[in-house]
Amino acid sequence: MKFLTSIFFLFVCCTVFSQEQFSVFFDSNKSDLKKLESDKFQDWIKMHSDVKIVAINGYTDEDGSTGFNDTLAQKRVSFVFLQIKGKVKIREDFKTRSFGELHNLSKNKAENRKVSIFYIEAKDIPREDEILGIKKAVEEKPIVSYPNEVSIENPNGTTTAYKLDVEFMRKIADAKVGEKLKIDNLNFVINTFAIVNESRGKLYELLTVLRRNPNLKIQIQGHLCCMPIDRTDLSTQRAKAIYNFLIINKIDKSRLSYKGFGSSEPIFPLPEKDESERAANRRVEIFIVEN
Repeated sequence: MKFLTSIFFLFVCCTVFSQEQFSVFFDSNKSDLKKLESDKFQDWIKMHSDVKIVAINGYTDEDGSTGFNDTLAQKRVSFVFLQIKGKVKIREDFKTRSFGELHNLSKNKAENRKVSIFYIEAKDIPREDEILGIKKAVEEKPIVSYPNEVSIENPNGTTTAYKLDVEFMRKIADAKVGEKLKIDNLNFVINTFAIVNESRGKLYELLTVLRRNPNLKIQIQGHLCCMPIDRTDLSTQRAKAIYNFLIINKIDKSRLSYKGFGSSEPIFPLPEKDESERAANRRVEIFIVEN
């Protein structure tokens, strides 16, 4: 009966074929190396100081009792580990495990009395988890609740209640990087960047989403209709008006940017055929930078 003991990292067992391998061989019933083998091992350590070890497997031949061979294999692994410790990188999440009959015996008993080191070359260390078959856990975003109404105190002491579009807020929060979302029903006083009172609820929707999703970063993009040239840069001013509202309400500048596109990216070609096409082109969009 032969045995092996392994100091190894999680998931290595089924992926060692993708790593490099180096072995040292022991005399019968010995857990330390003879000088020739020890010198070979030390030379390997010096030449491989930049690699990363992912497994150390210890083997014995079939001679001896189960308990004796198991202990001997562990001693050989421990001996090799102590020689390497502090000289070559090695994963921290290792543990000891016996693989029993998984080891194929050689007819030459001397070839079975060994410790094999499995390692990753320096150039492949950035792909370590991929090589080992370790899948990173995907963090699930916490479920965030959104109010359907907000009451804002006016300068004269009165309070105004604004209805909020919960579905739209969730769409922004769940949008992927690079996605654009149009803010519907966000209207401005004609030829100005002043937002009409009826549309102020849209600002609070955006503010609420940003407050409740601290990793969200956006660019506010303004678009115009009708005229091929934005002579007064009105599309930028409108985007900036929303940006300023968010800044005033304590959203960090690092999470925000704004840009005006004039009529350069119309949904419908200019000149528009009717008011519905003009309204579609005259819009503000939220571009997801980070989420």
